[in-house]
Amino acid sequence: MSSFTHFNDQGRANMVDISEKSITRRVATARSSILVNKEIHEAIVEHKIGKGDVLAVAQVAGIMAAKRTSDIIPMCHPLLLKGVNLSFDWDTSNNQYRLLIEATVKTEGSTGVEMEALTAASACALTVYDMCKAIDKGMIIGETYLLEKSGGKNGDYKRTEA
Repeated sequence: MSSFTHFNDQGRANMVDISEKSITRRVATARSSILVNKEIHEAIVEHKIGKGDVLAVAQVAGIMAAKRTSDIIPMCHPLLLKGVNLSFDWDTSNNQYRLLIEATVKTEGSTGVEMEALTAASACALTVYDMCKAIDKGMIIGETYLLEKSGGKNGDYKRTEA
């Protein structure tokens, strides 16, 4: 069983010491989603949101969020990211309109980028909500989770869908 690593000998929070860890290539991909109504879907696809191109703005927000993860998640190390990519896909099955968001973050370092990928995907979904809330505040931000990660002493991880 793994132990929590963010506590010191006194049981108080601390930032994990990574000074002895090897520098390796680290990659993580996270997914989030936002469920919107038909009107919002059409407005996004047809670029009719008054605030601008929703997906372009959300993509920039995700990149910025990945770069600033350590500013909002207290025990995250500031990282020199080598790449951040966000992609979008619409799932319009079952008479629903769900925007699927994937964020992939890369670095070479001594700690992983899972939190940066999760933060990027979350910020994208939140930005879509912010840009479209004038049309409908009933949008639902879906589950956010790690799809996969590679690098580091704990090895690779790939989510298996149920």
